[in-house]
Amino acid sequence: MKNMLIKKLGLVSLLLISGSFLAFCQEKASPPKTAEGTINGAKITVNYGSPSAKGRDIWGGLVPYDKVWRAGANEATTFETSKDIKVEGKNLPAGKYSLFIIPNPNQSTLIFNKQTGQWGTQYDESQDQLRVPVAGGESSSYEEQLTYEVLSDGLEVRWAEGRGKVKIE
Repeated sequence: MKNMLIKKLGLVSLLLISGSFLAFCQEKASPPKTAEGTINGAKITVNYGSPSAKGRDIWGGLVPYDKVWRAGANEATTFETSKDIKVEGKNLPAGKYSLFIIPNPNQSTLIFNKQTGQWGTQYDESQDQLRVPVAGGESSSYEEQLTYEVLSDGLEVRWAEGRGKVKIE
């Protein structure tokens, strides 16, 4: 009888531990991601939370037009450059910035904000270092998860059917 109770407790413990382990190992809804690359000798790093579209209407729906969006999920998306660069022909000093986007169907605005380390929804316009226009466009393929990519000549962001790219030199 005592032996049977020990076996049952052992089985229950094993099931609880296994369930906890599986829950811990599951991918987060908006996993943290990093995009890295080098443009004209400047190391560029973008850290962001990558939400999934999950069949939702993203641009103009989940992410409203003409309002500041945190450009990712969870903590504010960060953009870091090891050297001074030009973004769409405008100077951006070396450093770390929070990225925000004001989406619009034809032309969005990409914002490099000096305030970093905040939760994604906190935005202080007085801390903007640079704002640049981003031509809107459709992606050639559907992107389920928000994706940033550092290219040889700029930064591209893709999510759902939307795509935007800024030139960096």
